[in-house]
Amino acid sequence: MKKQLLAFYWMMLLSVSAFAQIEITGQVKSSDGSEAFPGVSILEKGTTNGTVTDLEGRYSISLSAEDAILVFSFVGYESQEISVAGKNIVDVVMDPDIQSLSEVVVIGYGEVDRNDVTGAVATLGTRDFNPGVTTSPQDLLTGKMAGVNVTSNNGAPGAGSQIRIRGGSSLGGAVNDPLIVIDGFPVDDGDISGLSNPLNTLNPDDIESFTVLKDASAAAIYGSRASNGVIIITTKKGTSDRLMVNFNSQISLSTPTNYVDVLNGDEYRELVNGLNESGFSGINDTAIAKLGNENTDWQKEIFRSVVSQNYNLSVNGLAAGMPFRASYGFTDQKGILKTTETSRHTLSLNLTPSFFSDHLKVNVSAKGTLANTNFGDQTAVGAAVNFDPTQPVYNGNERYGGYFAYTTTTLADGSVDPEGPANTFISNPVSLLELRENVADVNRFIGNVQLDYKLHFFPDLKANLNVGIDKTSTDGVDNALPGSTWTYRNYTGGNGRLVDYTSASDSELLEFYLNYNKAFDLHNVDFVAGYSWQHWQRESTRFDRNTDGDQIVENSRYIDENYLISFYGRLIYSFDERYVFTATLRNDGSSRFLGDNQWGLFPSLAFAWNLHNEEFFSAMPSISNLKLRLGYGVTGQQGLSPTLGDPYYPALAKYRRSIEGAYVQLGDQFFNTLRPSAYDANLKWEETTTYNLGLDFGLWNDKLSGSVEIYQRETKDLLNRIPIADGSNFSNYLITNVGSMEIKGVEFSLTGRLISTSDFTWSAGANFTYNNRKITRLNKTEDPSDPGVLTGAIGGGVGNTIQIHTVGYAPNSFYTFEQIYDNDGNPIEGEYVDRVGDGGQVISNQFNKYHNQNPNADYLIGINSRLNYHSWDFSFSGRLSLGNYVYNNGLAANTLGGLYATSSNGYFTNIRKEAADIGFVVPQYWSDLYVQNASFFKMDNISLGYNLESILNGKVKARLSFTVQNAFIITDYQGIDPEVNNGIDNNLYPRPRTYLLGINFNF
Repeated sequence: MKKQLLAFYWMMLLSVSAFAQIEITGQVKSSDGSEAFPGVSILEKGTTNGTVTDLEGRYSISLSAEDAILVFSFVGYESQEISVAGKNIVDVVMDPDIQSLSEVVVIGYGEVDRNDVTGAVATLGTRDFNPGVTTSPQDLLTGKMAGVNVTSNNGAPGAGSQIRIRGGSSLGGAVNDPLIVIDGFPVDDGDISGLSNPLNTLNPDDIESFTVLKDASAAAIYGSRASNGVIIITTKKGTSDRLMVNFNSQISLSTPTNYVDVLNGDEYRELVNGLNESGFSGINDTAIAKLGNENTDWQKEIFRSVVSQNYNLSVNGLAAGMPFRASYGFTDQKGILKTTETSRHTLSLNLTPSFFSDHLKVNVSAKGTLANTNFGDQTAVGAAVNFDPTQPVYNGNERYGGYFAYTTTTLADGSVDPEGPANTFISNPVSLLELRENVADVNRFIGNVQLDYKLHFFPDLKANLNVGIDKTSTDGVDNALPGSTWTYRNYTGGNGRLVDYTSASDSELLEFYLNYNKAFDLHNVDFVAGYSWQHWQRESTRFDRNTDGDQIVENSRYIDENYLISFYGRLIYSFDERYVFTATLRNDGSSRFLGDNQWGLFPSLAFAWNLHNEEFFSAMPSISNLKLRLGYGVTGQQGLSPTLGDPYYPALAKYRRSIEGAYVQLGDQFFNTLRPSAYDANLKWEETTTYNLGLDFGLWNDKLSGSVEIYQRETKDLLNRIPIADGSNFSNYLITNVGSMEIKGVEFSLTGRLISTSDFTWSAGANFTYNNRKITRLNKTEDPSDPGVLTGAIGGGVGNTIQIHTVGYAPNSFYTFEQIYDNDGNPIEGEYVDRVGDGGQVISNQFNKYHNQNPNADYLIGINSRLNYHSWDFSFSGRLSLGNYVYNNGLAANTLGGLYATSSNGYFTNIRKEAADIGFVVPQYWSDLYVQNASFFKMDNISLGYNLESILNGKVKARLSFTVQNAFIITDYQGIDPEVNNGIDNNLYPRPRTYLLGINFNF
């Protein structure tokens, strides 16, 4: 009987226990809320009862007590203990454990642990990208890094961007661009057509990370191409053991944001009639009779709102045991300027097999781009601002395609053709677009194979071989159809123009290096020694003729090549995870130079102290990371901007063929001449020496982290184009090494994981940059009376400039007269401050000009933030630019005296309302009135998304997003857009505001 009661007792106890069990379900995600975590261990504390999450990060577990505690753990992430009291669903967000998670940073020719980084290196990964911002790769960088300034060249579809790292160390334009390395291939934009932007080779969806090497100690491994920094781009690889497919689709609407404020037809007629009544010079009844009766808004006639589309498909997984990732992207982007558009196909394939028990790792990377672009006629932007608003778009004139055109031409014999096009130098803006065929096909392929072999008999030593090729070809036409009035100025009696051009550039790469990495006791040694060979070849052709083919204006062919051969080495030594020393040396040989000047040696040294690993910091657990960095290094610059002269053979004595029309007659035949070009046989490298002091910090397990950088850069032997004495070296200008420049700056970046719960996460970041550039020497011989080298060509007149390089000032400083104002604050035409004090005519003495600001910002501040709430996410990024100035060239060229041109039998041009208020009669190009403060705050993008995870029983994940790019801008600048790359605003193609609706599928 007792045994029966005991059995009954245990049965009841088990029943009660079974009844008391609680079922808990949930999902585990990463700290940014965007990635589910499979394999997370979940354990009921104090028991052996546990489970793990599935592929979607979901789990289910039965617990025996209502007040049980679940322990969540995953390698490299902070363990969490959560009470389930009163809960049926427990969702968890896992934060990285900074103390245990070893972050690998990609650097030149290898990777290092984050703790061993000694230089100024900034990284940006997929988790840092704003979701929905996938228009172009450079958009992913904008405003995200201290010291890295990204500005789109203009609003044209497919346009590139200007990227400046710490302001640029050279005086030239394009030579201030950083070196871009894509999957180990150094990409120089060697396409002389200028139509192929290297970043446009990449589909933004394919990018895994950016690594920016900002100081010489980090970048010196790239030697002669590293003075302006290095951007290393790593693309996504196949990593999954199961097939994964991602499809991303976007539809966008782009609209103009603003128009230049000009007079409409009624306002223009009122102004002109008023001037006629007042006896204004040049305007009379004959001129008034040419006014039309329309109110044509030419800007609205050439601009439009457009719909574009973008699709990306990627597949990754295993094929025959080989990890792979393949992707295809298609972009059809319309421009807000009519007729402008680009369509682009991108293909990418990455194969990452390994052999011999992972001793041999292979990385095959191939990227192809096929783009067709209609460039339109961007001169229509300025023409729309200036064309007569009283005239119609069409007037039925069959000779000019039905478009209105000013006519009446005085022929060479003195007779008049009343229907001939007037030589107005400004044409109907709509006809400029509709009667021009300006189209090019650009194909580019970048491919390389890397073999990384860990020696079987010596596993601490690896051999890496990297071979690749970069090929670009361009075929284009720039035709003006019959009826295009502007071609009459180019061809005697011609009507229309046919231009065919081609260009091709090839870059071949061979690199080999050995990497020895050994840890013993408290020591670690990482040594790299290698060789690099790269060859470039470029060629182009151009054939220019009229539509009848009987007048050849230009027929040319161009070909060039250059080589770069390098030897390099780097040693990284660390002790006890506290002290790290890095030494780098690169020896570059360039075919651009001669003799002893062909080779340049570029060393660097750096030291890092991981203070947080010292025992005396163990009592301060709130400090999770604290590192002090010191760096010194020398980098070079061997590139030359084509605007300065010959960029490939500047040190060679050579001859060039004369232009068409410059002939020598021998008998009854005419021959082109050959004439010597200017050259400097002693030309050599620019050298930039950088000193960098950095401090990295992290608090509360890196919930708040950041860095501070203080740097100084000194560039000597600047490559510059300077004026030389008449009659010397066959030219008035020469490319030579002259002068030096100093750059000082401060950078600060801060990132915070402000809130991190299962329902809500919020992260925010900010960065600050101060950069000051100053020329310290400019000429070979100091001359206090020499104001400097004029630069910065402007529209209006012939050979006019508005900027100058001068010792003691920033490069490209504006060089203007100081405007005098009347008692009411109105500028007085032609009246400027007499700075020389000789009482003479002020404008006839250039020394009355002064250095008036510069186009580069003193301070740059970037902000970004991301919030996740359940299935919703919201993010934004923006920039504040302070102290940048812009010369408003379009306003400076607008005057009352330019309303009516008496040449070509007379024609009218429009005027900006601001210019009419100023009331100048003659252009005052050098008045400081037109150098305007262009400081701004721009919200680059705002994105809202929603995640759907229950499609087809959770087998398909989807995300809906809505993004606004170029959302808004706050500025006092009086032009359309204060963000002007060279600081000269001359009717640039405006940047649109774009609304993107996207949907993304993962399955």
